[in-house]
Amino acid sequence: MGGIEGLFRREFGDDDLPALTGLAQACLAADGGLPLFGRTPLARARLLQTRTHGAWSGGDLVAAVGVGTGRTPATATGLVHPAWRGRGLGGALLDWAEKQAGDAGLLVTTETWNAGAEGLFAARGYTRTFLEWVLRHDLHAPPEVTAPDGVTVEQAVLGPELFATYRASFADRPGFVEPEAGEWLGDLRDDDDFRPELTLLARGPDGEAAGFVTVLDDWIDQVGVVPGWRGRRIGAYLVARVLRGLADAGADAAWLCVNDDNPAAGLYRRLGFRDFGRRARYLHD
Repeated sequence: MGGIEGLFRREFGDDDLPALTGLAQACLAADGGLPLFGRTPLARARLLQTRTHGAWSGGDLVAAVGVGTGRTPATATGLVHPAWRGRGLGGALLDWAEKQAGDAGLLVTTETWNAGAEGLFAARGYTRTFLEWVLRHDLHAPPEVTAPDGVTVEQAVLGPELFATYRASFADRPGFVEPEAGEWLGDLRDDDDFRPELTLLARGPDGEAAGFVTVLDDWIDQVGVVPGWRGRRIGAYLVARVLRGLADAGADAAWLCVNDDNPAAGLYRRLGFRDFGRRARYLHD
């Protein structure tokens, strides 16, 4: 295999995390994608699943895949170093992942998308079920957006009103599955990166909730506008307020993810966000 010492199976563990995160960082540098994948927690979650399989050249990890079994479908995330692509490594790792999945089917997540992987999955009969842009905003010049007439913005309280605003904002989206209020609010409350001071609620002149934004670390997590208030720049105003707040707090960049077919992507780009790659999921059942 062109100087590779061999694809081999062995148990990976935390001692391998520096090599796994280094591989993820090399792929992110070439392809873009979710920058959190280059950090230990997400690299561990994606690549140290039930079993991990890797290809090494000397002491360098040049490809790896983690597979989670015991569920249907099984899950997998794999990577091939940019300098080692085109040598059949991706196909070999996919073969191994499919054997681990057995009859359960396989759901493959790519946190750093590239056209070569897309072609491989298509050729092997996978269906792409999800594609999302990762967008980055350099905060040297946050946008100025005038407050919509009669709209005020305040720090949101983690409670029933915020959840009701979220539900009203997203209920008409295709495929929306409503979570339990306690679960949705608890996920925010328990996240160490939750930014309560930048999580905002917009109100109309009568005090009715019109939209919201939630923030985790330097990520805009969710933005929603209640249907009757759409088209009045409320989403743009909320995002601009968050960008200004992050800049004032010393952040040099802000991030968000948006579905490939979501028209809000145009709004974010007009506000100064730039493409930083994509992430996707593929299913073979």
